[in-house]
Amino acid sequence: MTKQNKKLRSFVTIAMLSSISFVLMLFNFPLPWFPAFLQIDFSDVPALIAVITMGPVAGILVELVKNILDWIFSGAPTGVPVGHMANFATGVLFILPVYYIYKKFTTSKGLMVGLIAGTISMSLGMALLNYVAFLPMYAYFLNFHLESYETIVKGILPFNLVKGVLLIVIITVLFRTMKTWISKQRLQYLS
Repeated sequence: MTKQNKKLRSFVTIAMLSSISFVLMLFNFPLPWFPAFLQIDFSDVPALIAVITMGPVAGILVELVKNILDWIFSGAPTGVPVGHMANFATGVLFILPVYYIYKKFTTSKGLMVGLIAGTISMSLGMALLNYVAFLPMYAYFLNFHLESYETIVKGILPFNLVKGVLLIVIITVLFRTMKTWISKQRLQYLS
């Protein structure tokens, strides 16, 4: 495959995975014991496929395009895409540890360690980012007081841990069925 064909194929694949990710983002749902603004969606799965098969830039682009599309079509309650920025950060914090660990250990065990590291990275990273950036931005734009520490400890941190566990289950099942295809894609894109 020529370099130009490889580049074009990468763009098309990133666009397809971004579209799938955007559609999956539309099927979000709250969990009853968490604040209503925290929604579970499985839109990080296509980004994870992109990062494993094509590298970190592809995964980040899928996360970015997905959030831009959702902002364009769904809007934002504040007018500023604070939730979309948070979703982007969440996805990046999840997929990058998976990529770097799976790159070193390309086995099912390596993927599992990466997924666990991604879940921990996402949970702790979003707790910190929500404390210093996202919750203060929501409070400013929506003009209400929010108890940041309590929201993070009782809502955001456990929510991201639950989301990570759900993603681990889905990705493990998908990986078992797509392992051969993923290996072939890695050879084409990362060689």
